[in-house]
Amino acid sequence: MVVRAHGAWGCDPDALGTPMITLSTPQTGVAQVTISNPSRMNAMTVAMWEALANVFETLSVQSPRVIVLTGDPAGHAFCAGGDIQEYPDFRFDAERLAHFHEVQVWGGLRAILNCDVPVIAKINGTCMGAGVEIACCADIRVSTQDAVFGAPIAKLGFPMAPKEAALVGAVAGVSVARNMLLQAATYRAPALQASGFLAATHDADALDEAVQALIERQCALAPEAARRNKQWLRESLPASLGLSRPSPENAYGYADSAEHREGIEAFIAKRPADFRGC
Repeated sequence: MVVRAHGAWGCDPDALGTPMITLSTPQTGVAQVTISNPSRMNAMTVAMWEALANVFETLSVQSPRVIVLTGDPAGHAFCAGGDIQEYPDFRFDAERLAHFHEVQVWGGLRAILNCDVPVIAKINGTCMGAGVEIACCADIRVSTQDAVFGAPIAKLGFPMAPKEAALVGAVAGVSVARNMLLQAATYRAPALQASGFLAATHDADALDEAVQALIERQCALAPEAARRNKQWLRESLPASLGLSRPSPENAYGYADSAEHREGIEAFIAKRPADFRGC
């Protein structure tokens, strides 16, 4: 099933090339979120940022085993940035610009970061500006070998918004972020794999198989442990991002869980753990 959002989640899904965020379930326990704006290399519109927040807030409740975040193949990119054609509508007014970045853009990014389900970014092409920010919210990032990354907004005459810059610096690395923002530098995928930002790079025709292997690996592991790990790993990001924080009092509340017992008992019995019923 594919859910195409209306209203705040996007526009009419029947129009060819209409910008939208789509949510599908390609297999049990797996959700796929697709950034789709094919005529503009999957650039993010304002409505798409709002849709992204709604989709990830929904997934936080549904709690699948893993989420794959990717770009519409018809756009020949993961996400080429923001839809610049919309910018004259709000960028030249400080109050409207602040609302765009602090409410609409950050609302979408925060929803991904606050989601406790593991997120795999399947970066199937160009990843610029907003695309880099979205990729920074994922837990595991893999890309095609020919993917290009950057945030050359200095050429457009504006800086990255404060929370967005802090996110990119924390996840991609301060040196990479400085080069992207100050020099409008771009990076090829192998360089970002070497830096640790990307877990792996693949030929374009091998990306689907590689992501499927990651999905199967994630689905075989303990789901509650993954959710708790994500909660604690959020502590490594700057407090200024205002993300949800776990309660220290509940740090060991999993002690008597079925998942915990299954993992330990399986190891002692020298058999693979089966977390499907946990």
